[in-house]
Amino acid sequence: MAREFAKALKMGDNGKGYIENDAYVVTWCFGHLVTMSYPEAYDPALKKWSVNTLPFLPKEYKYEVIESAADQFKTVKQLLNREDVDKIYVCTDSGREGEYIYRLVDRMAKVPDTKEKRRVWIDSQTEEEILRGIREAKLLSEYDDLADAAYLRAKEDYLMGINFSRALSLKYGYTLQNAMKKDKYSAIAVGRVMTCVLGMVVRREREIRSFVKTPYYRVLAGFGEDIRFDGEFRAVKGSDYFESPLLYKENGFYKLPDARDLIRKSGQEIDDSNLPVEAPKDIKGKYSEEHPAENISGTIDSIERKSEKKNPPLLFNLAELQNECSKIFKISPDDTLKYTQELYEKQLVTYPRTDARVLSTAVAKEIHKNIGGLTRLDRYKGFCENILNNGLHTGIAKTKYVNDSQITDHYAIIPTGQGFGALGSLSGVAQGIYDRIVRRFLSIFYPPAVYQKISIVMQLEKEKFFANFKALKDPGYLAVTGYDKNAKKDSEDKEDKDGDEAEEVLDESKIELLAALKKGSVLPVRNFTVKAGETAPPSRYNSGSLILAMENAGKFIEDEELRAQIKGSGIGTSATRAEILKKLVTKEYLRLNSKTQIITPTLLGEMIFEVVAASIKSLLNAELTASWEKGLTQVADGSITADEYMQKLEGYVSKWTEYVKQSNYSAYLNRSFASISAYYKK
Repeated sequence: MAREFAKALKMGDNGKGYIENDAYVVTWCFGHLVTMSYPEAYDPALKKWSVNTLPFLPKEYKYEVIESAADQFKTVKQLLNREDVDKIYVCTDSGREGEYIYRLVDRMAKVPDTKEKRRVWIDSQTEEEILRGIREAKLLSEYDDLADAAYLRAKEDYLMGINFSRALSLKYGYTLQNAMKKDKYSAIAVGRVMTCVLGMVVRREREIRSFVKTPYYRVLAGFGEDIRFDGEFRAVKGSDYFESPLLYKENGFYKLPDARDLIRKSGQEIDDSNLPVEAPKDIKGKYSEEHPAENISGTIDSIERKSEKKNPPLLFNLAELQNECSKIFKISPDDTLKYTQELYEKQLVTYPRTDARVLSTAVAKEIHKNIGGLTRLDRYKGFCENILNNGLHTGIAKTKYVNDSQITDHYAIIPTGQGFGALGSLSGVAQGIYDRIVRRFLSIFYPPAVYQKISIVMQLEKEKFFANFKALKDPGYLAVTGYDKNAKKDSEDKEDKDGDEAEEVLDESKIELLAALKKGSVLPVRNFTVKAGETAPPSRYNSGSLILAMENAGKFIEDEELRAQIKGSGIGTSATRAEILKKLVTKEYLRLNSKTQIITPTLLGEMIFEVVAASIKSLLNAELTASWEKGLTQVADGSITADEYMQKLEGYVSKWTEYVKQSNYSAYLNRSFASISAYYKK
């Protein structure tokens, strides 16, 4: 990144740890150069863990240079304090963590306030954006609230991590060690974000474990000879089965004989003497039986034709991109961030660590430059020329894709329209991610996809059968993102987990034939089909869906007022979520299947969950974690003071540390651990 700044300023590449010419000196950090000191830096006696020294709440926090970064810190310190350096441009990542990285260096290096300090805030590493950032750099002091939030985030993680991890380890570490049958003492690591994420995964796994499948039987009738389609029975008002206890839901019977009785009521005799009373269990509910129909007709009760528009999705933020890459490329969120960071550093895309899915008004005014740049790539040239030649981009500022109020630090991830020289050096996955970003970006300038939809209701005696179809009439933006219009199924499964029949996707010719049908038309019934199914448990998280769940933590909160209050604040931040997940896997609290990206808890992870649930249950709750994040946002925007936040934080840490010290759940945990271990031995 420093080299890109030097290049933009027409500098060479000289010096050890910095680049210099007559006008500028460019130097760099590599991540953090300074960190918070461990408790033993305050008092050597604190190195030994003891409940008597908890809670640990320093009045003044100590910091130290990271040993492996000492040489570079020394270089940066000397340069910042050089007498001939009168102005400092801070160009660390444009976000809370980037702010924290510099502020710690500035503090440790004791850089005098007499020097003018300015903050460069950029969205990409193109030369144009770098020069704009330098030209428009605001005084560093304008970001003091953001810096306060950054310091508080670090103190929060530090205080919770040290106090809660030590208290729980001292109290229950040996209990855990004995349950795991390990020779080594087991420390219990907890944290503001990681423990909440662990809780999400364990709870989901236990939902799946306790789920009892419910079998059901659906009845379908095949109508028509020249124009053929299937309709599905539903017990609507007027049906003999409306709100009947025989039904699992309006389209499914609990028992197979009852489904056959429906067919008999429709006029078709069935000899079921040699048929099973319930679906064979060895085929897991996928049983089906067909009964030919004789001299039975149905009448079209209603037919509805309409067009439906589907708009392009919002642009990618990091969480959405991580979810997409987990599904498409089967890579972890951490890997997605690494690849996207590479694209950013090679000037191909804008800043990746963003929560926004929209553009800013300012960027929308200049968006033709990004589109114009992409015309140099043959695979996007046709789309881009269509956008520019027909002015499809001119009204973008008035759409949902541009919204300044939904942007905090950065707008969505989009292509810069530059940096194409680096494309050849990218791996196949990185190129695939770039292609996804470009196509999502270009799609927002295209019109909606238009579907022709037809809904038919057939009357058969007193019962009604429903059929829904759609065909792609105009691909619109799907021409950019890709779509097989002849596919029999859309992106969602045709039949959902509870057996609801989705719309069947047809080609236009068959839709036109169906559209020619009229209300009151009589169609023969060819056959009846009984299909067995069973309810399915909730899906396990994969790495991408877990990242999205972290971002949208509010949906887990039952209290409507609190959910509204923390809207927009998730668990962790776009910059930290992948690292949190990686940490949980490294500590062997969670298991990540590298091929499927499915996440499950380990035996150890479930035991840690039990310890926290018994002692500091609120740590597992999304509302607490998200409300802390909301508080940090309020500090950053000046709504509350750092002192107010710190008072609340210290009160929380102190209260629950004392609670752990005074309570004892060892007997309960031993029983819980035994139960969990027994399950894992199965």
